[in-house]
Amino acid sequence: MSQAAGANLSSLRDHNAAAVLSLVRAAGEVGVSRVELARASGLTAQAVSKIVHRLTEDGLLAEAGRGVSTGGKPRTLLTLVPQARWAVGAQLGRDTLTVLRADLAGGVAAPRRIPIELADWGPQRVLDLLAEEVGRLLAGLPRDRVLGIGVASPGPLDQRAGLLHQVTGAPAWDGLRLAEEVTARVGLPALIEKDSTAGVLGALGSPNRAFVHLDHGLGAGLVLGGAVQRGARTNAGEFGHQTLDPAGPRCRCGSKGCVEAVWAAAPTREAAARVLGEGVANLVRLLDLDEVVLGGREVVAAPDVYLRTVRDVIADRLPDPEWQRVSVSVAPAGPDAVALGAAGLVLGRLFG
Repeated sequence: MSQAAGANLSSLRDHNAAAVLSLVRAAGEVGVSRVELARASGLTAQAVSKIVHRLTEDGLLAEAGRGVSTGGKPRTLLTLVPQARWAVGAQLGRDTLTVLRADLAGGVAAPRRIPIELADWGPQRVLDLLAEEVGRLLAGLPRDRVLGIGVASPGPLDQRAGLLHQVTGAPAWDGLRLAEEVTARVGLPALIEKDSTAGVLGALGSPNRAFVHLDHGLGAGLVLGGAVQRGARTNAGEFGHQTLDPAGPRCRCGSKGCVEAVWAAAPTREAAARVLGEGVANLVRLLDLDEVVLGGREVVAAPDVYLRTVRDVIADRLPDPEWQRVSVSVAPAGPDAVALGAAGLVLGRLFG
């Protein structure tokens, strides 16, 4: 067998194992049988049996009793073993570093939020602190059970190259090879992502959804047709810089009337929430979304105001809201949503 053929077979096996793992995770605590896995994955019963055997030996799956009989022998159910592996998630915020670890089911353990000054401290001090926090977070855990670390950062950035580009208000970070720097300090494979895009990975949801992140800036992470959207340069999601009013206030990006600038100039929280709602309604109509998740400290500080107002604006702006139903909710992980999504980058390598 040629080396290329061997690599292709290995890739196929990994893909099939990821598909099985993903189906078991989706089944949750209820569990799923081998027969159901074969049916849902399109794999043969023999292939599923081999994959399940290997994943069970690796400690990732476990048998969890038997299902209800449908006339024959009750089928053995399989469930994920959440704490068989871990992923670290970190968010480099403008004034806060958030670090946590996530299990295979997306459960959060030991979250910590530490005050920082991203712009003033610069990369050396912030990343040294990150390394200290990761060491504390993983103390006592076998490193072979830690899959890697995902880091969410303000943009612009090149997600594929692991490189930051002219981070707004933080010139010392421009050109930093963030993924390499983190790997060198913590000794784990590192992936980076824009904070808003990471947020959309923080929880399972609709295949056509947005995570709107309202913090010091305003961004959106997008999933369309079940795939995360990053754009040509992996810098999609500059939601806050769509123009609402060409004659509006000057934005820090240099343009006038951006959603972010109009929001910041709003006289009351209710007025600010309505500005956000207008921007979200534009997004919903443009992309035909059916789910919007709101996150970030401004939303966490007043979830009821933002939920009510954004829902009302969307309903007002859609021509047929009964047909174009849109779910609007607050991120269940609250202030940890983006860091959890960063850990989800790493978990995504396992689940495909």
